[in-house]
Amino acid sequence: MARTPPLVRRGLRLEYATLAWNVVGVVVLAQSAWRARSIALAGFGFDTLVEIGASVVVVWELREEFRSRQYRAMRLISVSFILLIVYLIALTTWSFAHHVHPDHSADGIVWTAATAVAMFALAAGKSRTGRALNNAVLVTEGRVTFIDGMLSVAVLIGLLLNALAGWWWADPLAGLVILYYAQREAREAYHHSKSGTPGQQKQ
Repeated sequence: MARTPPLVRRGLRLEYATLAWNVVGVVVLAQSAWRARSIALAGFGFDTLVEIGASVVVVWELREEFRSRQYRAMRLISVSFILLIVYLIALTTWSFAHHVHPDHSADGIVWTAATAVAMFALAAGKSRTGRALNNAVLVTEGRVTFIDGMLSVAVLIGLLLNALAGWWWADPLAGLVILYYAQREAREAYHHSKSGTPGQQKQ
């Protein structure tokens, strides 16, 4: 299907909305993670940085689509996830080694709950628009956004268990959930960067 200007504008609006939300989110999560000493919030904050980077890549790709640019965009998304994996491994190892017990984080709970709703809505819009455009990068970034919503839920559960039941280990465990999804998406994005995606628009 040929790419039409209204669909491109819709895709860009979705990415700009994601960027705006996540730029605010990085600030909120950094403050909350520092105050609460929360691995889950710190990891989710880093994941939010990855999402910002992915959105920037998609905006860059949508403005002038070339197949080589799609491959490079997918590789950049993959590298971002690899950085997230390294960060989470180091932070989780340090937390368990030092038995760091995170404090409660009311603002973190509120933000992750709101983020879950926002990311699921944005992911649905990106998936529909990316398929209509036959654009593999937008579809993939839509999956990144969906995973961001799932991770919001995982982090929210960890924060609630820590706050309500005193289960401190639920916080770093939520960080491991992020690690699992990050490595899976890193592999998939890298695979697409090497082989391309069936049905990509040909130039």
